[in-house]
Amino acid sequence: MKKDLTLFLKALNFSAEKHRHQRRKDTAASPYINHPIQVANLLWTIGGVCDMLTIIAAILHDTIEDTDTTPEEIRANFGDEVLGLVLEVSDDKNLPKKERKQNQITHSPHLSRRAKHIKLADKICNVRDVAYAPPDHWPLRRRKEYLQWSQEVIDGLRGANKILEQHFDDTLASAIRKLSEENNDDQ
Repeated sequence: MKKDLTLFLKALNFSAEKHRHQRRKDTAASPYINHPIQVANLLWTIGGVCDMLTIIAAILHDTIEDTDTTPEEIRANFGDEVLGLVLEVSDDKNLPKKERKQNQITHSPHLSRRAKHIKLADKICNVRDVAYAPPDHWPLRRRKEYLQWSQEVIDGLRGANKILEQHFDDTLASAIRKLSEENNDDQ
């Protein structure tokens, strides 16, 4: 227990340091670290995912993709299993955006169970944010496209965690209603 908590706090500190200058794209410019914390919290409290390596990887899931973090840093600080999970859920930023998005759809059925859990929680948080705290510059059409794309990614993750999948479905339905209301308000 003490070892797990120590590693968790180390991951939280590491992620906070790596994301320290980053902000979310919402109107409030929320601190970026809130996102990985929300993903880990959702896994633990809603999804019943109590595997500490999965929770730690959730805290670190965007560090390689969105910061100067190297795989070697993750391996040295958190081990090969955590590194493997982080790499499974990381996009290759060297690829064009359209290809990265298609890769998420194509690869989602082939992720490990742990990586599927992280991806599910990540998409739940992102769908909620796109509906309720969207990036300032995203028009309604782009937000609707994001919801559709997220559904396609999640379709490949089905069977990993029924509770998280239902939570995604509920979050998506709420997001669709919200965007529909916005569309009606604009008319």
